[in-house]
Amino acid sequence: MNDLAILSGNANIQLATKICKCLNVPLTDVYVGNFSDGEVRVQIQENIRGKDVFIVQSTCPPVNDNLMELLVLMDAARRASADRITAVLPYYGYARQDRKDQPRVPITAKLVANIILSAGADRVLSMDLHASQIQGFFDIPVDHLYAINSLAEYFLADKKFNKKNLVVVSPDVGSLKMARAYAKKMGAALAVIDKRRTSPEKTEVMHILGPVKGKTAIIVDDIVATAGSLVEAAEALSKKGVKSVFAAISHGVLSGPALQRIRDCQTLKELVITDSIPFKNGKQNPKIKVVTVAPLLAEAIYRIHNEESVSSLFQVKTD
Repeated sequence: MNDLAILSGNANIQLATKICKCLNVPLTDVYVGNFSDGEVRVQIQENIRGKDVFIVQSTCPPVNDNLMELLVLMDAARRASADRITAVLPYYGYARQDRKDQPRVPITAKLVANIILSAGADRVLSMDLHASQIQGFFDIPVDHLYAINSLAEYFLADKKFNKKNLVVVSPDVGSLKMARAYAKKMGAALAVIDKRRTSPEKTEVMHILGPVKGKTAIIVDDIVATAGSLVEAAEALSKKGVKSVFAAISHGVLSGPALQRIRDCQTLKELVITDSIPFKNGKQNPKIKVVTVAPLLAEAIYRIHNEESVSSLFQVKTD
């Protein structure tokens, strides 16, 4: 592994450190700061000439700052004669703008893909993209991982969850495929919430399709931002006779009033997220639990570095 180098920006140094620990390699020494006018300043402090470089950087809030750090890091690595550069994006920002759903709007997910490619990426490793078709926005190989095994095993390890009384709930039709995979993994029933979006930040629940009365519900999704939809779904399930509501969501953006909403929602017992985005408010909000995806990302990095197949990591592990 001497020709492997793992770099990190400031977005999620904790996750990069855990990945390095799993691989038993040191985190490459990099200075990532700012000039006096706010411009990103980067200097790689070690020799990476001819190395297989992986840059770990979630483009999470502050999105533009973290994206710029990623781009400058890749340019620095390219100019330092790295053999191959893989952008490791545990969370891919701007992914929700993946199509023209209104007149005169951009497809920013494609724009960001173009910029990452121009900055020097040879490969991309990401997890739970908001839309799978984003893989096609890149003209380089993309390895798309899923957090389902890590999140589902958190619930399966807890003896208080009875498989026969579980129902996995998709908060909308778009997340149905993900919910079906969770239901298969956990041996649970499946339900879906039919809702309509009244604004970019607000939705309205119309119907709940599937058996939920008297069951323990686990809402699954890829992103929780302001938590408005999550809280609304939890309350709608409660009115339909659900015994208790939990949530398993890959990326905890948790912006705006999200933490307060989750704290105030009596129906939602627990929200489980991954560390794709750093969460630093655990003491203030004990309802939120964090599961690490460092072993998953480390295994993918190991296999990519050694030119081994990564496809088995995409599969849902069932008993």
